[in-house]
Amino acid sequence: MVKIDFSKTAKDYAQHRVGFPSAFFDRLEQDDLLVASCKALDIGTGTGLVAREMAKRGAQVTGLDLAGPLLEEARLLDEKAEVAVRYVEAPAEAMGLEGEAFDLIVAGQCWHWFDRLKVLQQIKTMLRPGGSLVIAHFDWLPIPGGMVEATEDLILKYSPAWELGGGTGLYPHWLPDLGAKGFGNIQTQSFDLEVPYRPEDWRGRIRASAGVAASLSPPKVKAFDEELREILASRFPQDPLKVPHRVWWLSAQLTEA
Repeated sequence: MVKIDFSKTAKDYAQHRVGFPSAFFDRLEQDDLLVASCKALDIGTGTGLVAREMAKRGAQVTGLDLAGPLLEEARLLDEKAEVAVRYVEAPAEAMGLEGEAFDLIVAGQCWHWFDRLKVLQQIKTMLRPGGSLVIAHFDWLPIPGGMVEATEDLILKYSPAWELGGGTGLYPHWLPDLGAKGFGNIQTQSFDLEVPYRPEDWRGRIRASAGVAASLSPPKVKAFDEELREILASRFPQDPLKVPHRVWWLSAQLTEA
């Protein structure tokens, strides 16, 4: 089994990875899920992309992640953004936040990494009555013949065991777990958009992914990056690149203790 360590990607992750668009947080506010002064927990926070935006909108935010170097980058980015987020270094399966109560718990771009039933059991103990869970993804879309498909093909060339390609950005298979764990009022929403990336930023974004710097040796990462640079220059010379993405999320409330 390939070991994934996002600590090795911290600099690229912080510099090149684009976070969820503002429209996603607008929708959370419109649905009264993200409310100013609410107490929110962002699990799998990484460099704080979701946590920071919630804090900008007035929430009292705790961000949790297993990778200490990512949290270090998150704190630096928070300083630049002039927001305050409390960070906890711990796995989602053993958060160590017993006794705390949150109005909103968010898992952005990370639910697939967890032992989900264990995490849901913990979330049940930490949500206040009427509180909400949001599980969200912001995925690139491998349109046939497009630049994302070419990028995924290259990742597979270097990491044949990589299993995250070919996605649709939709995750209906996660819904039964929530129902089984006592969550109700389950709703899903999505929208598509194109995200502009400078070629060098797309390369950095991909270096920071699970199939590249988080799992490959530095020489292989360098070789991969050079080959991706050549592919972009020869086949997709646009600047900026317009990368198709899909934002998808589910929201749920705890109906059974």
